Amino acid sequence: MPQRPAFHHAFPVTDLEATRRFYCETLGCEQGRSAERWIDFDFYGHQISAHLVEQMPADASNEVDGKRVPVRHFGLILDWDEWHRLRDRLLAQDIDFLIEPHIRFAGQSGEQATLFINDPSGNGLEFKAFRNPQSIFRH
Repeated sequence: MPQRPAFHHAFPVTDLEATRRFYCETLGCEQGRSAERWIDFDFYGHQISAHLVEQMPADASNEVDGKRVPVRHFGLILDWDEWHRLRDRLLAQDIDFLIEPHIRFAGQSGEQATLFINDPSGNGLEFKAFRNPQSIFRH
């Protein structure tokens, strides 16, 4: 049976430490990478990202690598070649990117390709791929 894409989900939170305790201690999730305003978790084999907000907004974004990333978004973690095929298909269709396709952490263990688009209703979707799929949840 072929491996299925892993799911990625980001969501707003108002207290990172309480979130960390709940997901790690209560649910038994492993913590992945983190920064001052976000934490990644291994949520039963799927990557979820808690982003800190002052209050639960209708719409919000955080700066990541100098780009405004919508806090409320969802997507897929594709394999490296599939991500490039999707990128090429979207480019050929002149899709407006919320965040242009690019590589993060180039040459590092967490190297990843990513892009963001909006659906017709304005929901943010992220499609990403890790050069080394085993690095999805590493620090």
